[in-house]
Amino acid sequence: MSMKLYLTRHGETEWNVVHRMQGFEDSPLTALGVRQAESLKTALDAVPLDIVYTSPSPRAIRTAKLICGDRNIPLETSEALMEMGFGIWEGRVHADVEAEFPEQWNLFWNDPEKFAITDSETYTQVQDRAIGFLNEIVQKHPGKSVLIVTHTIIVKMLMAHFAGSELKQLWKSPEILPTSLSRIDITDDAAEIILHGDVKHYKNL
Repeated sequence: MSMKLYLTRHGETEWNVVHRMQGFEDSPLTALGVRQAESLKTALDAVPLDIVYTSPSPRAIRTAKLICGDRNIPLETSEALMEMGFGIWEGRVHADVEAEFPEQWNLFWNDPEKFAITDSETYTQVQDRAIGFLNEIVQKHPGKSVLIVTHTIIVKMLMAHFAGSELKQLWKSPEILPTSLSRIDITDDAAEIILHGDVKHYKNL
């Protein structure tokens, strides 16, 4: 049997709305963010899930719990699924960061391998922890259905891994919108991408 791996990003947060860097920091889901999570719950109600793994960030945990609803699905947290740590950029508005750090801002989006800012993680560090934990999940749950609730860069990293794309191409489309759904079916060592950043459930909003 194939393992079915579902990936989603947390719902929209207050800092998302004002374009503020979150990383290890956190802000609450907006009313729309709650509806996004509830919409994905509806879309997944008929999908059997054996376990849910989530980032320990409150925005991800709340999203995971909304998706699970009243289903008795085991839920585990892992720091390996946290968003990239943005160091001195955390809590700052995008426009201010871009104005003060134009070179690093450009590298962040266009040449990730060269990005580094004070107290931040590098993309390679994030890639190592995310893919390392992914491999643990795959080995632990063969033939099962697993949902991962995490953050934009982690979803991007994992999908790039399955697609075999280079880190430099990380920010190419599709965009990973709040509670967008990706699905990968894994049989033995072969992985097939079924969905990538799908938002069909948005029609329920």
